Amino acid sequence: MAGKKRAAKKKTPGWFLYILKCRDSTFYTGITTDLDRRLDQHNDGTASRYTRSRKPVTMVYSETCDDHSAALKRECAVKKLTREEKELMVKKSRTTVARKKTLDPR
Repeated sequence: MAGKKRAAKKKTPGWFLYILKCRDSTFYTGITTDLDRRLDQHNDGTASRYTRSRKPVTMVYSETCDDHSAALKRECAVKKLTREEKELMVKKSRTTVARKKTLDPR
């Protein structure tokens, strides 16, 4: 085996926690490795029974997680939050994004 190079381990995609706001103003929390694909699935009615009858949905929050296990744990924690606490998470994330855009002179 000396002299042979090992194949580079393929990096798996990152995991994300996301919150959707449904047509009836309820929140749906989930995890995925591809935010755009998952949002499309929800709006196509192929992602979950909950969002299927509450289309269209919009993504109002997302955050990266280290791995699948961390994403599942974070999802469980967020699902235990009250609606008001989730609304505060969404509001804080939008404020942070808006602040970054005003500081970035592109």
